[in-house]
Amino acid sequence: MEARGGTRDVRGGRRRGAGRGAPGKAAAGLCLRLVLPSPSLCPQIAVRACFLGFAFGCGLLLSAGRSAWRHFGWYMCSLSLFHYSEYLVTAINNPRSLSLDSFLLNHSFEYNLAALSSWVEFTLEKILFPELKQITWLSTVGLLMVIFGDCLRKAAMLTAGSNFNHIVQNEKSDTHTLVTSGVYGWFRHPSYVGWFYWSIGTQVLLCNPICVVGYALASWRFFRERIEEEEITLIHFFGEEYLEYKRKVPSGLPFIKGVKVEL
Repeated sequence: MEARGGTRDVRGGRRRGAGRGAPGKAAAGLCLRLVLPSPSLCPQIAVRACFLGFAFGCGLLLSAGRSAWRHFGWYMCSLSLFHYSEYLVTAINNPRSLSLDSFLLNHSFEYNLAALSSWVEFTLEKILFPELKQITWLSTVGLLMVIFGDCLRKAAMLTAGSNFNHIVQNEKSDTHTLVTSGVYGWFRHPSYVGWFYWSIGTQVLLCNPICVVGYALASWRFFRERIEEEEITLIHFFGEEYLEYKRKVPSGLPFIKGVKVEL
């Protein structure tokens, strides 16, 4: 179809112009199909994307200034970019699994409560101990942790491709393969490693001592249980192939070895 259209385009200027626009329209249509799981969800997706964009813009404004809220601006940019990129990378990698939940804005009650707690702690400590929120070198360390963690997680998602899903799969599909290359050659669960250090990094960035400890403990416990649950499924899917991979590659998270297998 495209080759025949190209031959006709040579004969007429008007058709030729239309022919040149056709690939662009097709590409735009493809992009829309990738990022929009259903036309009925368009308004809800737009609202969430605009909200995240607005939050990112506000974060940039705070970051550019010299106010005491500068580091909170870094945090706003990091948080909004994390959630937006979760949706975007899922749209690129595995559009069939794409949904409103891909933003991870409604991850869980506990996740939202943790975020609210960090905002409350930052505000109270800023009022009571303002000098605590002005430790630029510590906030810079936290920002580097955030960047490292988010980049590692997105690299894991891109490497896994359509094998990656936000929900642990209980049934093996025909397209499921065991990914052991790239960042999966460093850690068995690089997306969880990235999220673990990203979450702690957000609190180091905000200089929130209480939430640093709370986030570290809560994240560690969550990922320990998640990894054990997921590895039971992976052993069921891939058998000895996964057990061999498990023996060679660490989980990536401190003191978490994964599910124990009785031989």
